[in-house]
Amino acid sequence: MSNLNPQQTIRRVVELDGKGLFTGEPTIVRFHPARPNTGLWFLRSDQPKPVRVPARVELVSKRARRTSLQNGTVSIETIEHCLSACAGMGIDNLEIELTGNELPVLDGSCLPFVELIKEAGIEQQDAQRDPYLIQDMIRVVDGDMELVALPPLKPDANTLEILYELDYGSSSPIGRQVCAFSCQPEAFAEKIAPARTFVLKEEAEALRKSGLGTHLTYHDVVVFDENGPIDNPLRFPDECVRHKVLDLIGDLMLLGRFIVGRVHARKSGHALNHELVRALRAYEQRAMMSAIARAKPKLDIHRVRRILPHRYPFLMVDRIVEIEGTERAVGIKNVTINEEFFQGHYPGQPIMPGVLIIEAMAQLGGILLSQDLEHTGKVAVLFSLDKVKFRRSVTPGDQLILEAKTVRVRTNLGHVQTTARVGTEIAAQADIKFMLTDAHED
Repeated sequence: MSNLNPQQTIRRVVELDGKGLFTGEPTIVRFHPARPNTGLWFLRSDQPKPVRVPARVELVSKRARRTSLQNGTVSIETIEHCLSACAGMGIDNLEIELTGNELPVLDGSCLPFVELIKEAGIEQQDAQRDPYLIQDMIRVVDGDMELVALPPLKPDANTLEILYELDYGSSSPIGRQVCAFSCQPEAFAEKIAPARTFVLKEEAEALRKSGLGTHLTYHDVVVFDENGPIDNPLRFPDECVRHKVLDLIGDLMLLGRFIVGRVHARKSGHALNHELVRALRAYEQRAMMSAIARAKPKLDIHRVRRILPHRYPFLMVDRIVEIEGTERAVGIKNVTINEEFFQGHYPGQPIMPGVLIIEAMAQLGGILLSQDLEHTGKVAVLFSLDKVKFRRSVTPGDQLILEAKTVRVRTNLGHVQTTARVGTEIAAQADIKFMLTDAHED
């Protein structure tokens, strides 16, 4: 994790190639510079229509012994070493193009990816990094495996501190190892990036029998038997725990932001790493929703009424609590038992009609677009809905937190992405397009 406040990308396109760890399929990987605030993305350019997949925990698919992403039928396998190199070297924005479904294993570490980033050159960008600051202790466990996230010891800290304990018991050929590491690019490149993936001999044989990793030899992966590594000398006496730190740093990047604070780990693997990222995301969303619910309105109901042509019972936005120019707005809809539709819509077990949730999101989108339309003599009229999804029911007593983000505005068409939440849970989502038509006075 870099000390620099500016976001960073690379200066030029670079590439490497190799075979996947599990599939053995050859793949070319190209690193492309990316604009500020775009994050880390994978691009499957081998598809009939190229598919982009963001490196976010929401898209993680269940795989044994690795981290993989899934977008529809398209997967990106074994991404942790590449993400670790990006995190360790302080890269915020990068497009990672692949010609296959698995990143190459190379030497089993992330050092080749680090060297590729160095070859490309690192470029600071005209946007500030917004790291995730761990505020409270968050703990996830699975049997004797544990991860604990803690706030930094110093208020002005700007790095991630990791303490990892690896202990497979007295019968394991890998002894107990402990690694304390402060994430800085130079230290990462020297002390963590060269650490290679490892496996026990019986685990390697089981993988080969299942058809995975059949192309690998003892020189490609560090394999341990009862006497230690087989025909492959260690780069560090504690290389195994260093590689666990490497994997953890890569998996934490699935939060989509750099992390400031401390993480203590004991025997954790990819699945538990993902759970910690989800727990951090949930904590942030709870804090955000709580702050939104308490916020003073930017636009109260009187100003909302002046913008929207709707009136009770079709006025679905009570107040606007955040508005960022023409880019984003957050509004509130308080759902009470006194709503007229509850009298006839499942009266024994009242549920807010989905079409009215969509209407509430559309009205917020109209308010957002109105920031541009106020002096044009135009109004936003619903034109089309796409990618509509309902995630949970909305009942009396719920507070709908509505969010709208502008995708595109043209002369006669506006496009927004909208979400409705109850607490941190998504209730509905939709892409909404509006026709921008001339306003008619009464």
